[in-house]
Amino acid sequence: MSNETNPREKFAQSPAEILQSLPGMGRVMLSTRSGGATHERMGAVETVTIAGNEARLSGAFHDSRIDLTTIVSIVADRTSKMRERVLPRLECQDASGETLFSLIGLDGLEPFDKALEPFGAGETLEPVQREAPGSGGGSADVPEDDLGARSFAAILASGEAIAIDVERAGLFQHWQGALPEPKPAMGFVNIMQGDFHLHLKAGAVSGWERTESEGSVALHARDSEGKSFGLVLRGPAAAFAEVPNVDVISG
Repeated sequence: MSNETNPREKFAQSPAEILQSLPGMGRVMLSTRSGGATHERMGAVETVTIAGNEARLSGAFHDSRIDLTTIVSIVADRTSKMRERVLPRLECQDASGETLFSLIGLDGLEPFDKALEPFGAGETLEPVQREAPGSGGGSADVPEDDLGARSFAAILASGEAIAIDVERAGLFQHWQGALPEPKPAMGFVNIMQGDFHLHLKAGAVSGWERTESEGSVALHARDSEGKSFGLVLRGPAAAFAEVPNVDVISG
């Protein structure tokens, strides 16, 4: 049964309890922004495993770890629409009430609400103003010398499969495979396939920190202030041999 009469509610149950309802929601997108990167995995969540203070989301389309000491509450929001179709979401929030990432029900309200039905009604909250899709100040074009675009072009040319991960407060999310051809558009370098999207804002990456462990190389993206912002590329050294502006970090 649809719950459009209560468009935004905060559940009393713990995130560990609520997250276990995800396999009943059909296709789900876990979307998070970290610095200039938006990292998204899409598809059915096959299993949710709770071990201590960690929730593991897994299956053919998901590989994520959620820190239950950071994510302390979940809000169900039914106010977001795309072409008049409601895309409900679970907002995963920290102790201050900030939403760190969201789990979006791509199959709509019916499976979303049915999966949440055992939890009963939550505390009704006021709707929030959302940023319009495509907003955020991205320029129309990605400059030819953009480091993110050049880096992914070099990786594509290598022919090597890599992992693209995001590490941020409360969440680690992983994708691995052959790199799709990067598509620059609307101020972003876009890496897209059916179960995974990375949208990297032009200018977001000023350099890479390279580390190596057990034969695998990791490149950590740095922002304009030289700080890592959670985007990490992993793979064989050959994948990153031609990536520009890489600083090797020993140890």
